[in-house]
Amino acid sequence: MTSAAPGVPPAASAEAVLTEPGYVGTALLPPPDTPIAIARRLASRIVTLCWVELRKIRHDRTELYTRAIQPALWLLIYGEVFTRIHAIPTPHGIPYLAYLAPGILAQSALFIAIFYGIQIIWERDAGVLTKLMVTPTPRSALISGKAFAAGVRSVVQAIAVLILSALLGVTLTDNPLKLLAAMAVVVLGSAFFSCLSMTIAGLALSRDRLMGIGQAITMPLFFSSSALYPEKIMPGWLQVISKCNPLSYEVDALRGLLIGTQAHLALDVLVLVLATVAGVTASALLLPRLAR
Repeated sequence: MTSAAPGVPPAASAEAVLTEPGYVGTALLPPPDTPIAIARRLASRIVTLCWVELRKIRHDRTELYTRAIQPALWLLIYGEVFTRIHAIPTPHGIPYLAYLAPGILAQSALFIAIFYGIQIIWERDAGVLTKLMVTPTPRSALISGKAFAAGVRSVVQAIAVLILSALLGVTLTDNPLKLLAAMAVVVLGSAFFSCLSMTIAGLALSRDRLMGIGQAITMPLFFSSSALYPEKIMPGWLQVISKCNPLSYEVDALRGLLIGTQAHLALDVLVLVLATVAGVTASALLLPRLAR
């Protein structure tokens, strides 16, 4: 008659261990992640990456100051001149400078975001991108963190434009909820255009090519939107292009929130969200090509 070795469970107990949910043999497997846990972990990584990007501003704030010059020139020169000559009709007799301010706000955010792909090419050349790619962080989280960091940078720029507009006598809303909503629209718009830049980076693969493409598309994006003039005075072909331009939807939402013009806020936000999701997806798919 043989006796069981010390420490070995009886057959019945071993069978129970083998059939108990969550076990394979005698090894305990971690419970499967719930959708809420996955979403929470993804959001945490996006926020962390966004914070890392924003910390770079502390080391060099020159970019924030220099980028405020161009919107100031648009408001001080272009806006003031066209306000005096009444060359562009505005809805409900709104002063042209007030009509222009949200468009210049969106333009300044566009100019920050559209060259954001240069940074990811620099990280590739420095070996940083390769190190990030081997971490368990999803590629979509890497792209989203950078995209929303560009959005937060644009908020700083937007605040400067709002202050300058107020100093020039533009009457803007003082409703804090509308101001917060306007900042959220700026973040969404900047996130999309930074994703567009990173997508171009994944195709161009070099800083020089990206700079050339960025400069080639920036002004057409700006002038084909409703940032400077209403869509109704555009030629028919330009109106079609404007309706396909996400910048037009950003400007429309900002005008509705900041100066109270008629806007299609639900449609504007939906277009920006869908465009941002598409941009994150395209950038994440091209990220391995850029990292090679």
